[in-house]
Amino acid sequence: MAKQVKLNVGIEDNLEEITLEIPESTPRPWDGQADLKYVSKRVPRVDGEAKTTGRAKYTFDIQLPGMLYGKFLRSQYPAAVIRKIDTSKAENYPGVKAIIPVQEKLPMIVRFAGQEILAVAAETRHQAEEAVKLIDVTYDVRKFVVNKEAAMEKSAPIVFDTNVEEKSAENKPGEESGSIEQKSNIRGPRVTPRDGTPDKVDAALAGSDATVEATFRTQVQTHSPMETHGVVAHWTAEDKLKCYASTQGVFHVRDELANTFSLPKSNVQVITKFMGGGFGAKLSMSIAGFMAAKLARKANRPVRLMLDRKEEHLCVGNRPDSVQTLRIGAKKDGKLTGIKLISYGTAGVGTGAGTSGPARNIYQYDEFYAEESDIFTNAGPGAAFRAPGHPQGAFALEQAIDELAHKLNIDPLEFRLLNTKHNDVRQVQLKIAAEKSNWKKRNPRPGADSGPIKRGIGIANSVWYYFYGQNFQVSTRVFSDGSVQVTNGVQDIGTGITTVIASVAAEELGLKPSDIVVSIGDSEYGFGPSSGGSVTTGGISPAVRDSAYLAKMRMFEIAAPLLETTPENLVAADGKIFLKTDPAKNLSWNDVAKKIPGDNFITIGERKQDYFQPKIRTIHGVHVIEVAVDTETGVVKPERVFAVHDCGRSMNLLTTESQINGGIIQGLSYALYEDRLLDRNTGIMVNPNFEYYKIAGSMDIPEIKSVILNVSYGHNSTGAIGIGEPATVATAGALANAIYNAIGVRLRELPMTPDKVLRALEMRKGAES
Repeated sequence: MAKQVKLNVGIEDNLEEITLEIPESTPRPWDGQADLKYVSKRVPRVDGEAKTTGRAKYTFDIQLPGMLYGKFLRSQYPAAVIRKIDTSKAENYPGVKAIIPVQEKLPMIVRFAGQEILAVAAETRHQAEEAVKLIDVTYDVRKFVVNKEAAMEKSAPIVFDTNVEEKSAENKPGEESGSIEQKSNIRGPRVTPRDGTPDKVDAALAGSDATVEATFRTQVQTHSPMETHGVVAHWTAEDKLKCYASTQGVFHVRDELANTFSLPKSNVQVITKFMGGGFGAKLSMSIAGFMAAKLARKANRPVRLMLDRKEEHLCVGNRPDSVQTLRIGAKKDGKLTGIKLISYGTAGVGTGAGTSGPARNIYQYDEFYAEESDIFTNAGPGAAFRAPGHPQGAFALEQAIDELAHKLNIDPLEFRLLNTKHNDVRQVQLKIAAEKSNWKKRNPRPGADSGPIKRGIGIANSVWYYFYGQNFQVSTRVFSDGSVQVTNGVQDIGTGITTVIASVAAEELGLKPSDIVVSIGDSEYGFGPSSGGSVTTGGISPAVRDSAYLAKMRMFEIAAPLLETTPENLVAADGKIFLKTDPAKNLSWNDVAKKIPGDNFITIGERKQDYFQPKIRTIHGVHVIEVAVDTETGVVKPERVFAVHDCGRSMNLLTTESQINGGIIQGLSYALYEDRLLDRNTGIMVNPNFEYYKIAGSMDIPEIKSVILNVSYGHNSTGAIGIGEPATVATAGALANAIYNAIGVRLRELPMTPDKVLRALEMRKGAES
């Protein structure tokens, strides 16, 4: 059965009424006028005490009786064929209980320095490390290439002698390109069929009143989570496997393990109670999980295999680099005529170097065309990384947009308004940025400040997409003492989904978030989403609310005869159940719970398809960054960041702000510091640690002010969408534009280090002289 509800939807207070038909068993969606007590408020994290007191147990903290320690032997060469492996000395080393090669039969092809060869399990970590040193490997060393330009040469060593198919661990919009040609080390170009043609976009650009063409370069960035990849594997029976894993996808890992060991899913349990960050690299099991399980089976003991920091840098993923040649044009009135993007990059022995998302999806234009290619090199594989391809793409696009605005003598913010009229949300965000940031105080002429310290202000747009999964199952159990447990297998990767679940359930049940016991992070609980692509909150919160709603209805059925009324006349709030027309006539939640037959009852909420598809399927953001540049040293110091973002309805303002802050900080670190460096002569990473792989520290972080725009669509019961990805996309582009406004010179290569600033200033001096 279905019921009709009227909703007020829109942006902030600009609302319109719609009529929506929804299932009878679901609550009325929270709309733009919903008066909520906990949802969309600043609720402290319910897991905060466990984390700050050290009670939270991460995978690294798991200690099981009889547990062994695993360690990989890795290739010291970037390209080789392994002909022989002699493990006899290691097998006789004290404490060694199991040695298993990654590949059973030789020869084995090595394609990057750091590639796993075999794994050892021993009584102590030291014994495992020492045993690895005793293993003799016979290599047939081959020529290699780690520079993508060199890899494109006809004479370059071939990384793969067969075609490589892309395996995406995360939603990547705009890549429905089918089979992709591969020649030597070049996979591509990839051309999306729904885009235009080169002839059409060239004609549009030729008819422009102004054009900009430039080439931009971005570097390889490693994920660098606080907690490295790792697993504790334990065979509790011959055909039952239990794994504690640092993962973004409990159920994905369960399925991979079940398939690898030919086990029913019911015989594999994966647990992730707390997790120290992933950013995309931990969506799948990784070879560490498979090898830990194999070692545990052979040794008949639990095995912990945690990567060290060097291994984390080398082999588990990275954000691919890019070279993007972008040409854009516009008419005198500012209307964009066309965007043409030719890009290539390397994900090492992986794929995923595309960058066209921002160029394709932010602005209105007459014609668009993009070619994107992966260049294989002998380096560690790329992996999904917080808005894959988009920080790179926005760095190039947003600078080109700025440059075109300057050519046309149009305010860069006004130019963006002119070319985003198709998107009401972005229009509102840009107007907020214009009014509430210091945008109007920027230098009218770039580089106009006097003295060596020059300040500037830059702007950039962000984009991501609304994805969600279905069939997630959330259970709400109400006990006869009034306590409530909400359960789902979803993992909390540090973003606060535990608090979101507690807040949504408490809002629906009329209780406090602290009254809700949230049990998550276990594949034996109800099916839940992986945490990638900004899908977690939008995927799980409707199922949480629906489950809590059904539990509330059960409590109303129990309370109704006690209050001499019918269930539809009851309301739950402030720990009580009372009559809508007479709040004084009420019972406490706990008193009603005492009447539950037996000990407890359970209700199940399931994430179904959205009621309808929102008109706007993208998530947006605008960043305005203020910067100080020391023209004598080249040091760039971000001073303030003003950010406007939307995520449908924010489930918790504190965690949403935290996500925005984290995305901005990660974007600044990418823009200014991070850079994986490979030695061209040896193929080895020269900075695989936090001493030489530079990451922004606390003293590098500017003041951050964020505005969260409430956008109500009414498309599901909570209105949640997502925020993890878009918060990092615009940062590098906005910072580059701010630097230009400060010094009058464009930096087209990341990271924007002092030497590049000084070089750009010197080049300008040379050009002027």
